[in-house]
Amino acid sequence: MSWTALTHPPDTLIVLVLALAIEAAAGYPDRLYRALGHPVTWIGALIGALDRHWNRGGPARRRLAGVTGLIVLLAIVGGLALALTALAGAAGLLPALLVLALLAASLPAQRSLYTHVARVAVDLRRDGLAGGRLAVSMIVGRDPESLDEAGICRAAIESLSENFSDGIVAPAFWMGVGGLPGGALYKAINTADSMIGHRTPRHEAYGWAAARLDDLVNLPASRLTALLLIAAAAIHPGASPGNAWRAVRRDAGRHRSPNAGWPEAAMAGALGLRLAGPRTYGATRVEDGWMGDGRAEATPADVERALALYRTACGFLFGLALLILVLLKVAVP
Repeated sequence: MSWTALTHPPDTLIVLVLALAIEAAAGYPDRLYRALGHPVTWIGALIGALDRHWNRGGPARRRLAGVTGLIVLLAIVGGLALALTALAGAAGLLPALLVLALLAASLPAQRSLYTHVARVAVDLRRDGLAGGRLAVSMIVGRDPESLDEAGICRAAIESLSENFSDGIVAPAFWMGVGGLPGGALYKAINTADSMIGHRTPRHEAYGWAAARLDDLVNLPASRLTALLLIAAAAIHPGASPGNAWRAVRRDAGRHRSPNAGWPEAAMAGALGLRLAGPRTYGATRVEDGWMGDGRAEATPADVERALALYRTACGFLFGLALLILVLLKVAVP
């Protein structure tokens, strides 16, 4: 078969559905990580090497180097993903789809996100503030020593909401659009933003292109994530889809990020919480708008409620991909 068929729907949706199921069931095995690393670590190593060698000079030179580095990164990652797709396609349709699904299962992070956020609630209950601060420091960049119990719980829920969008829904969206290459290119952009897309003296100019491109490619997923959380709230006792919808419409645009406010506002409204707001990263205090108009005193039980909503929303994402696949198969036999 032609490998180009594997980069267009509906076959990309078959890959997506299989990949989501595989990752939800097995995650990324620790033994495989210890032996080979992870695609994100490989991408990160390339980003780090480009940063060390090209990020120098004045602001104009750094910005040009950042644009060039991003193009090189995407060319390498996209080229490798296309080559793997071509190799898989040479084996025939069914083997190709299975191989690509196994490779693509490394891109979303449903299982690991749940595990890391759940650990915050467990460690907070078991070990108090010290345990909660240590656990939450694994998933957020803010100063954990500045957080009380409510702050730890809000940080965990905020991280769950934002990472549901850019760690799961966004790679799934781009995988559905462009197969393994689409998902891999998104992951490269998002990893670049997380490593160099910061407003620091070193990366303000060099990381400008990565940060702007990441904002752009996350636009559709952040809106979809909010809708998935609102839908999940509709079937969870004690959660409010109406409040989630109102919080998104009222508050999402107040967030300093053009995308993070959508899932955070949806989660806050659904659970009757206030999320985001002023917080501290290192020595820098960020004045951000509040998402939601509920209580700010979040608890470990609220973290568990957020995880339940997240788990249902992941199920809806899988169901949506499957539904679109079926409709496409009917429309394009």
